[in-house]
Amino acid sequence: MSAASGFSVSRVGALVLRSWYLISNSWPRTVELIYWPTVQMLTWGFVQSYVTSKSPYFAGAGGLFVAALLLWDVLLRSQQGFAFAFLEEMWSRNLGNLLMSPLKTSEFVVALMVVSMIRLAIGMIPVTLIAIPFFGFNIWGLGLALVGFFANLVATGWALAFVIVGILLRHGLGAEALSWSLMFVLMPITCVYYPVSTLPVWLQPVAWALPPTHVFEGLRAVLVDHTFRADLLASAVGLNLLWLAAGILAFSRLLDSARRAGSLVQQGE
Repeated sequence: MSAASGFSVSRVGALVLRSWYLISNSWPRTVELIYWPTVQMLTWGFVQSYVTSKSPYFAGAGGLFVAALLLWDVLLRSQQGFAFAFLEEMWSRNLGNLLMSPLKTSEFVVALMVVSMIRLAIGMIPVTLIAIPFFGFNIWGLGLALVGFFANLVATGWALAFVIVGILLRHGLGAEALSWSLMFVLMPITCVYYPVSTLPVWLQPVAWALPPTHVFEGLRAVLVDHTFRADLLASAVGLNLLWLAAGILAFSRLLDSARRAGSLVQQGE
């Protein structure tokens, strides 16, 4: 992947175009991208409607559960979109062809990021629009706060995706379950639906070390207290820089290990 000198936008575009053709010409893939976010949004939206009718706290929170679910899906889908775009190359036995081409590692990574954003947009935009007539909640109304939340959650998703792709390169398709499951390990600790104070005291420092925790606390501050917490956003940015650096380092180390072990050309189970 590092044979050619210089960064080629055309090679990145070719990989992105291949993935776009794959998605756009396969309606089951497109439906799957929209199906799960929609089902989860409807489920949590109806839970929110019920809780709101029983609790004045949630009545003034303005779609707290739906907003948290939508942002959680941004985190999840950014990680899965990156990892699944890579898995498509493994499933189609195309990874070997890419390794023998002039494609650079950096170009491959950028292409995976772009495809991740495309998959995320296909899955999330329709769901955010469905939430408006069903539950009267418009997440786009968060404005610049949404931009900050979105960027930080995508960065965390990519940081984890780097690790997952590195493990796939080193250990093959036997590790593909991580693409579906790894993010859910963080879900209880990142406090998607409840404040950090809900956690045991000994677990709270762990939660605060995760960038998404600051995002979801910031979301609750906007919806419940009607206050934008710039300090929480700044903390998320700082932590994401560390997480991305760690993810890229892990990817680089695992890629080097895969090259030494010869597992790049043995990508089966």
